[in-house]
Amino acid sequence: MRSLIGEQPVTSLVGMARGPGIGLQTGPFRLRLQCDDRATVELIRRLYSKHPLLDTQTTLFDFSMSLRRPLGLRRWWKPQIKLIADAQTPFEPFPLDHAYPLFEWGYNWHIAMQAHQFLMLHSAVVEKDGMALIMPAMPGSGKSTLCAALMLRGWRLLSDEFGLIRPLDPDLHLHPMPRPIPLKNRSIDVIREFAPDTVMGPIFPQTRKGDVAHLAASQESQTHAEKSVPAGWFLFPQYESATKLEFEELSPGWTFLKITGNSFNYRLQGARGFRAASQLVKNCPAYTLHYSDLDQAIPQIEALHAQLINQRPEQATPAAR
Repeated sequence: MRSLIGEQPVTSLVGMARGPGIGLQTGPFRLRLQCDDRATVELIRRLYSKHPLLDTQTTLFDFSMSLRRPLGLRRWWKPQIKLIADAQTPFEPFPLDHAYPLFEWGYNWHIAMQAHQFLMLHSAVVEKDGMALIMPAMPGSGKSTLCAALMLRGWRLLSDEFGLIRPLDPDLHLHPMPRPIPLKNRSIDVIREFAPDTVMGPIFPQTRKGDVAHLAASQESQTHAEKSVPAGWFLFPQYESATKLEFEELSPGWTFLKITGNSFNYRLQGARGFRAASQLVKNCPAYTLHYSDLDQAIPQIEALHAQLINQRPEQATPAAR
């Protein structure tokens, strides 16, 4: 039985991070992280508590990341942290107190740049009753807020950022990668009011994306991170203050344009990406959702989800791959 990140004493994880690294598994990906910032290691232990801890001596890792404080004046005056990702430095140094957001963005960068065995949709993905709801959306749409609220109402989180599909899989299953959900600005208070007892990290003020706090994936989401699930339907949410709750069904043509336009690597996939996206659109109905109130939106989403499951009884049981 593999040990978990949260089972390790903080001092042990800090020692690993400053030495050979922490071996972290999230869904299909294995990451080796070296880090000399104790606060970041403590937060990883808290927010990734149910993720497997891997042996850095025997594991073949997909990605290697290092977060290091620079030497010289910047170590002490307005201290900074630098990300080294597979011997590259994709970002300028961040302030030291923003080291954890840099870790999360660096992880996203690794996946988006290298995980081309998957067709990667820029979307949140949640699952209930063995069928996935895929929510592609642009920044500011309320996607992360709605994804977090669904998870806190019992849906399993696959990802807030990546819809991962192996394009040659005839069943086009979605592969989980449950990581903390980054909530921004007003969304932080919305989710705290929605679920006061939820596990959330500190607020990082004035990052490059505004104020950010990270909501831990539910225990069920973390412990079932190897269970893929068939695609069920698409929802394109848009939060608008004081708007009336409204669903509108999308045509297959518009759905195809929206999902391929919200993909990290659709063009790189070539013909196999086109076939996979076409099959998704053929199999999965799509809707837009305008909403302003989570307590109104979630029952309607769940009712539509149940209706679609009843229309596809052959896909109504969970599948593990």
